[in-house]
Amino acid sequence: MPLSGDLLRLADAVLFPGFTGHTPPDWLRRRLGEGLAGVALFSRNIAGPAQVARLTAALRAENPEVLVGTDEESGEVTRLEVATGSSRPGGYALGVVDDVGLTEALAADLGGDLAAAGITIDFAPSADVNSNPDNPVIGLRAFGADPALVARHTRAFVRGLQSAGVAACAKHFPGHGDTSVDSHHGVPVVAEHGIEDALFPFREAIKEGVRSVMTGHLLVPSYDAELPATLSPKVLTGLLREELGFQGMIITDGIEMAAVSGAYGIGGASARAIAAGADAICVGGERSDEATAVEVRDAIAAAVTTGLLPEERLADAARRVRELALWAASSGSAGPGDGHLGLTAARRALRVTRRSTAVALPLTSAAHVIELAPEMNLAIDRGTPWGVGGPLAQLLPGTEVTRLTAGEATGVVLEGLLARAGRRPLVIVVRDAHRHLWQGAALSHLLSVRPDAVVVEMGLPARSDLGAVHIATYGSARVCGQAAAEVLTGTL
Repeated sequence: MPLSGDLLRLADAVLFPGFTGHTPPDWLRRRLGEGLAGVALFSRNIAGPAQVARLTAALRAENPEVLVGTDEESGEVTRLEVATGSSRPGGYALGVVDDVGLTEALAADLGGDLAAAGITIDFAPSADVNSNPDNPVIGLRAFGADPALVARHTRAFVRGLQSAGVAACAKHFPGHGDTSVDSHHGVPVVAEHGIEDALFPFREAIKEGVRSVMTGHLLVPSYDAELPATLSPKVLTGLLREELGFQGMIITDGIEMAAVSGAYGIGGASARAIAAGADAICVGGERSDEATAVEVRDAIAAAVTTGLLPEERLADAARRVRELALWAASSGSAGPGDGHLGLTAARRALRVTRRSTAVALPLTSAAHVIELAPEMNLAIDRGTPWGVGGPLAQLLPGTEVTRLTAGEATGVVLEGLLARAGRRPLVIVVRDAHRHLWQGAALSHLLSVRPDAVVVEMGLPARSDLGAVHIATYGSARVCGQAAAEVLTGTL
């Protein structure tokens, strides 16, 4: 049976597809003119702030109320600054500083940049409590491992962002922190003993008036032993709507992720998410063509005709999306940020442990920097610059930088680098060394020969007794590398 135009338009009113390119393709313009709710921007859509502003203006020319969203968490997960690295540290660094006024100001600064670029909803902050240090997907994106700390900084981030007229989106409900599986690839399970801690920051974000919540593709057996949160009426309607009292827009994490699409396909997962209580579907991180957007729309509309999805539920979802769009259109803009606050925050987050006098800081001569680069999860763009070598070379001309991946950090290669470094100062940069055995082995090899080396940990520091000097940046954003280079050279 053919699907009615009205039903297809109603299905479009809950979709946030992605697309390819720096300008909107014809199919997207057409769908926006027909009532498509929103658009999700990814790194592939962004060349710089001025280009994004032109892009979002083109989107609004087709639909003045379109919601434009992106994952701009600051720190590791950045979209606006994907080409340069973020000018602001991520959540964990802010939690280490633990100055809620700084977090609020930084979020307002970020909101100003987003608003100036025409982005109306930021899929941030991460309200996850990173209680599992081996978590492969949250880590530095969280404000920390303590529920109370995460809650107060989540509230501050929400206040700051929304003061700039950009809707905040607390994620990944009901909490992705105490998990060991990346939901891009499988279904993480949230332990029953940790669910109340995980929920606490979301409860507080709701009290703060957060405009949106993003679902996590997580199995929460204490609420639903069969369906992941994104597809579970017990979690989205029973817990988030009824128990926690959230009345804003619920949007899914990328619906193509294997944790939900694996069992039902992208279209089937989308229809089931709306039926469970979600209001908007985010799709296009991995599949960004017109066919995917049509597949999802048609599956949602078809689910109404088969009875899987009540039409009243779909209409209610579209209403909540429209209400957020009206709020965004009337909220005004604070203007672009000042660009200095991020470096100040990164400097305050640094923790330096001096264990030996074998190395003298500040460094005054050109160094050799070895950066050990792990493979990152899909939320972090692989092309985003990071490290200490670049900014250190600017401060100490002649500094040599070598970056190694897992397969390259062999004993022969490391010995060659040690010989090449000679007696120059040696700086070893790692990123979550505790989660990557090869980094730990390479670090041990290098330190056995050069115990005077400086170790800079740009991920989560499981220990600070490595190297003659250990510097923890709590982030790998551009400003974190800059702050570490300043410490190394005594310019901070």
